[in-house]
Amino acid sequence: MDKFTQISGIAAPMPLVNIDTDMIIPKQFLKTIKRSGLGKNLFDEMRFDRDGKENPDFVLNKPQYRQAQILVAGDNFGCGSSREHAPWALLDFGIRAVISTSYADIFYNNCFKNGILPIVLPPEAVAVLMKDAEKGANARIEVDLENQTVTASDGEAFHFEIDAFKKHCLLNGLDDIGLTMEKAASIDTFEASAAAARPWV
Repeated sequence: MDKFTQISGIAAPMPLVNIDTDMIIPKQFLKTIKRSGLGKNLFDEMRFDRDGKENPDFVLNKPQYRQAQILVAGDNFGCGSSREHAPWALLDFGIRAVISTSYADIFYNNCFKNGILPIVLPPEAVAVLMKDAEKGANARIEVDLENQTVTASDGEAFHFEIDAFKKHCLLNGLDDIGLTMEKAASIDTFEASAAAARPWV
């Protein structure tokens, strides 16, 4: 998993509330167990019409937001079913951070396990950042995980809270496997000791 320290990027405004995981990645794309390749189907039912043509009015299809790395979203982002494909699709598209007032718990935790930073800010802060994001490619929002700040294009900064353990994992690029591998030496020592004590096992 890639480390997350700081990004300065284009933010796409998505003021819709209750954006669920089926909107993020529709069920027909859940057949794969690969984490790559889902970006092209992110928000599929909003990005494309029935003929597969792009909807020019959808934010991520607009030229100024095609390289967005941040989403500024409405309340309760990631609700619905607990599909891990949702953060996989966001990450594969290039989204590294989401800013909202609240998230569904499972989606929130899945983001951290996949290198995405879900930031919780109060409504008034999200409103400022949403308006800033509406400026398009000329406005870049900076996210600094170490200092736990989000800075708008005009320099206004907002502090966010984050669990210390989740912060450590993102800063060091540690998913569940990475955390286990940090203990590799201890695991090897235990296995050697166990093998010596019970050679018949």
